[in-house]
Amino acid sequence: MKYRIAGGQLIVGDRILKADLLINGDKIEGILASDAPHAPSYTVIDAHGLYVSPGFVDIHQHGGGGADYMDADTDTYRRATEAHLAHGMTSVMPTLLSADTDALLRAIEAYKQAAADPAIRVNLIGLHIEGPYISPSQAGAQKPEHIRDYQEDEYRAIVKAADGHIKRWSTAPEVAGADAFAAFAAEQGIALSIAHSNADIDTVRHAYDMGFRHITHFYSCMSTITRRGGFRVAGLLEAGYLIRPMDVEIIADGCHLPPDLLTYVTSFKEREHIALVTDAMRAAGEDVTESFLGSHDDPLPVIIEDGVAKLCDRTAFAGSIATCDRLVRTMVQNGTPLPHAVQMMTEFPVRMMRPDLKKGTLAAGYDADVCLFDDSIRVQTVICGGKVVKK
Repeated sequence: MKYRIAGGQLIVGDRILKADLLINGDKIEGILASDAPHAPSYTVIDAHGLYVSPGFVDIHQHGGGGADYMDADTDTYRRATEAHLAHGMTSVMPTLLSADTDALLRAIEAYKQAAADPAIRVNLIGLHIEGPYISPSQAGAQKPEHIRDYQEDEYRAIVKAADGHIKRWSTAPEVAGADAFAAFAAEQGIALSIAHSNADIDTVRHAYDMGFRHITHFYSCMSTITRRGGFRVAGLLEAGYLIRPMDVEIIADGCHLPPDLLTYVTSFKEREHIALVTDAMRAAGEDVTESFLGSHDDPLPVIIEDGVAKLCDRTAFAGSIATCDRLVRTMVQNGTPLPHAVQMMTEFPVRMMRPDLKKGTLAAGYDADVCLFDDSIRVQTVICGGKVVKK
């Protein structure tokens, strides 16, 4: 199909253009002046009063629609991805959490099956594993019994079973065995992130040199300033600012990071090093008050209130229930210019995790993944791979 998205305001990089977007098959053909003559071979999609942006890209997501990517159910990927597609997401990195080896292998097999399933209407751009090689003192909502030191036989077996589908792995660099793991991940082309970590800044600097170029859910489950013999020592949080090229991701749901901290991050971190992520768990897109993290076979009960998932004793959050449009909306309401917020949900996460992909930008030759939304950032139409999947 050929489409002309006409009359909208295109978000191209950090600019907003009054122009039309041409789509030919599964690629963007180009940008055309709105008053240019119409070619009858193009089907017109009326975008008057709407913004036209690249499809949203979520590089950290555990599930939605009542499904978790750790589930072995046959409809897991359909339910989870459809819940987020309705809110503008066209590409996702399904995320697995700390579990025993067999559970991880089952979840990897489920991903491989979904990646080959034409019924899945969004782009699965690689698996992300969060854990199990993390700090017990920064476990957050991950089950302590599944946290362990790096095990070379295990992670080699996991990577072999994944057949190249693992594109990102979040671990803690201070845990025993990190150097060997980082060297192996580099050989496999796996992007490394620091997560659930109690590392001091010197350890983070060493980790950066080893290939850890990203910090998972910035501010959540990480070390900050401590004292040693009276002397203050910076932690992972401070390293996120002081190591200037380090990329960070933020859960901009207004809960994990309140408005003041969102402002702080965008004030002191260059925007091209910030990605928005949902970190959504299975209750995203559902109207429920109770749910659980992880698979049906290994659940961690949680409650849903105040727009976020919490541990049942309310001592900590237990994942987000956000969708991509909510993240962009929260950033804009907090003062971030709309084009910059969209870049954090499209262009920048692609650069951080999958720079080999032609996604995240409205430009000729890029994949035709497009999102149309109104002034309130309510999604109206979604195009993925040149196909209208929501209207």
